[in-house]
Parts: sequence; C-alpha cells; structure tokens
Amino acid sequence: MNAFFEHHKDSIQFGYRCFDRILLNGLIQPFQQPERVLGFFNAYREGKRVTRKVLSSIADQFQNFVRNRSEKWGAPILEPPDGDEDDSRRDKFIEKYFQDAKPNQVVAILKAREPARILIAIGDKDNDSPHLEYKRRWVNQYNFYLNDSQWGRMFVRMCPYFPFSARLCLNQHHWLAHRLQQEGIDFERTTNALLKCADPIRLQKLADSLTPGDLLRCGQKWLAMLTPFFSDKERREIGCQHRLFFSQVEYCDNLIFHRRAGV
Repeated sequence: MNAFFEHHKDSIQFGYRCFDRILLNGLIQPFQQPERVLGFFNAYREGKRVTRKVLSSIADQFQNFVRNRSEKWGAPILEPPDGDEDDSRRDKFIEKYFQDAKPNQVVAILKAREPARILIAIGDKDNDSPHLEYKRRWVNQYNFYLNDSQWGRMFVRMCPYFPFSARLCLNQHHWLAHRLQQEGIDFERTTNALLKCADPIRLQKLADSLTPGDLLRCGQKWLAMLTPFFSDKERREIGCQHRLFFSQVEYCDNLIFHRRAGV
C-alpha cells in the first residue's frame, strides 16, 4: 500500500483508515451448558421441567413478542427476496425502510431461515425429564434493522429459541459520520465511504478513538431490549445477558482521489 500511495500521491486528496463491517456474535454464557439451564429453571422458574413443550413455548412467546413489537414500532415483518441469504443484498432490499428513520428506531424486521445452535430436549414429548443437548438446526430467525443513535444503520439477528443466540452487524463508517456531525465538521458520504472531509486529521483521530466500550454499549442496549424472557433480577443475579465475541472484522485503508489516475 505504501508503494501504491507513493506512486499516486499527487492524485490523492486524503486518506483514512477505519473498521468497515464488524460482525459480533452474542451468547448468554451461563446457558452454554445444559446443566446450567436446569439449575436456572430450578432456582428461578419454580423448578419447572425443561421439556420439549416448555422449549417450544419459549420460542412461541418470543415470536409473539416480535409480532407485538412490529405493530407497536410500525416495523413490518418481511421475508428476504427469493430466500436470499447474502447480507449485502439484504441491505439493498431493506434500504427504502431507512428513509427518514429517527434515532433508535427499528425500521423493519426480516424473518429468514438460518442455522443456529439451540437447546433440544431428547426424548418422547410426554417425558418430563428429558436429556438436554445443543444441536445446530435451521430455524426462523429475526433480523431487526434499526437506526442506532450512535452507530446509525445496523442490524441485530435474534434466534427465538433458547438460549437466544444473537449476531450484530455494525459499520464504523456510520459511526464516524455521526461523530463528524456532532463536532460540526463538514463531510460528504456515500453508502460506505467518506468522499470529502473538511478535517481529515480529525477524521483519523476519531477513527482511532473507537474502543470496546463503544461496541458493548450499543450491543448490550439492543440485546437486553430484544431478549424479553429474563427479568431484571435474573440479569442482575446470574448474568442472564449476552456476551459479545468477534466473528468477522474488516479494516480498510481508504484513499480518496481528487482526479483520475492511471493504474
């Protein structure tokens, strides 16, 4: 990249480095072992047996919650076109729902069949003490597309089946645009790049200022709101909240040319 820059530096207006797409997986760590799930139901759910019926009921409750929230937020529940599983194509499909989106508004919910690790009760449906195992299954999951007050456009994918695995997709370009706007720095942005900036030095300093806390604050806010199964007491006493882990991170070196340059 240094040689490329040296060759073309007379044609380059400015450059900056930042994270692009950031994918985070969310897991409620205490429930990654079946015995911890049994302990939770014994201590906090009056010793209720974790049967196939109970697990199905939990998933039904979550789907009822999604339908209720959809009506309250005015966010339609959609299905991807032609079963498309590519996130970038889904972004284009969902684009129109972000027009005039307010801060912290959920604009649409995409329902799609995708693989997830869920808890399974092994045994007859009438067995009140089944063996519990985790299995990977294709199930309907819900992608909440929203306009976060700090991160802008993003989505949170929630699995309705216990223990509610999740995925978040963030983009630092959106975060940077918000920070520049807060500081009154003039800029011009396309879908996934900043084409102009009145203060490129400050832009790079802002890009470098991103911390894990910025990711955690955003993630925990939305995951707590989108996991209604747990009470505040349960979250506080035994940590019924998601921990976030990096799944994929894209870091880009952006060079903005002010004139065409032959390769």
